[in-house]
Amino acid sequence: MAAVDYTEGAELIDSILDVTRKQAEPCDALQGFQIIHSLGGGTGAGLGSLLLSKIREEFPDRMLATFSIIPSPKVSETIVEPYNAMLSMHQLLDNGDLTFCIDNEAL
Repeated sequence: MAAVDYTEGAELIDSILDVTRKQAEPCDALQGFQIIHSLGGGTGAGLGSLLLSKIREEFPDRMLATFSIIPSPKVSETIVEPYNAMLSMHQLLDNGDLTFCIDNEAL
């Protein structure tokens, strides 16, 4: 999480928010956003959490729903997946209005 959130994610977040703004501007009644991401990997956990907090700052009065894939120890590919998920949880609690946690093993 740290590598993507604090390095690559910080470089990409402005262009991602520009695209988000351009998509939101023509909407007559924008109600909110849905983010689908995996919490095990660096991009889904780090960049996804960063995006979640930035969307909350940019659109504070819009609903934010996340569909978050939680890593499973039985199908884990890397040892840091639980660590990435735990570091992302506080962002989901602080910035999300609705979070669906989906077990990766159940998929």
